[in-house]
Amino acid sequence: MFCQEKKRAIYFPHTQLLTSLTRSRQILMNTLRVLILSALVIGLASPIKTEQIILDNTKGHEISLILDASGSMARLDKFRIVKEIMVDFISKRTTDKLALSVFADFAYTVVPLTYDKKSVIKMLDNIEIGVAGRRKTALYEALFLSSKLFNNAKSKERIAILLTDGKNNTDSVPLDVAIKRAQDNKIKVYTVAVGDKRDYNAEVLNYIASSTGAQFFSANSYESIQNIYKQINQLEKSDININQYDKKTYYFHYPLTFALVLLLIYFWRKNTWILNK
Repeated sequence: MFCQEKKRAIYFPHTQLLTSLTRSRQILMNTLRVLILSALVIGLASPIKTEQIILDNTKGHEISLILDASGSMARLDKFRIVKEIMVDFISKRTTDKLALSVFADFAYTVVPLTYDKKSVIKMLDNIEIGVAGRRKTALYEALFLSSKLFNNAKSKERIAILLTDGKNNTDSVPLDVAIKRAQDNKIKVYTVAVGDKRDYNAEVLNYIASSTGAQFFSANSYESIQNIYKQINQLEKSDININQYDKKTYYFHYPLTFALVLLLIYFWRKNTWILNK
């Protein structure tokens, strides 16, 4: 009791630094384990991208939607109502290619002909009065511009639906030139007038439609506009099943490769630390 055994002791300086280093290494190892496990889970889940491939694009319809976005369309909430009805129309044309154009002071193409209905609907939702000006109505220019979208068209059924609440009041494109371009590209142009009859030229709109083998419609209420698009949908109903398939691209090899690289780093660091010890 009075003569206790003396033991040799070795004292290391900076033990707190050693503890901190060990803790950092442990955090790194745990992080690598989590990343490896996450990458393996993602890889085993087999992420896939599906793309619709059309094998025969000569069938079905190609439809250009031409929308008046001038300031007058804001009255009585016409613009919002028409957009809502057009979205419903687009969603029902499952086997067709669609394009979207707008016009006011000038005309421009928002979406060229595409099978991607979601993109057309999204762009339509984002369009507001004033995107092409507010004061004028470049109706003939819009018809001419939209007709150019069909220059390389392969479908036998080519349609344009031109909706307006006003009269053309620009001289950028003559009416006969616009109609001739539509006729050359074999496009049937359905014209739709909305609002007060005094605001639009029914004679001109009927002339455009009849010259291209289509029809002229007029409406002054939500229900009547909706019925017009339903009538056009039935007149130009596509019962042809387009030959198509879904192309699937697999991406599982990317997370698995990442996991393998992290695993190699993990074992390398682990073995290095063991040798250092």
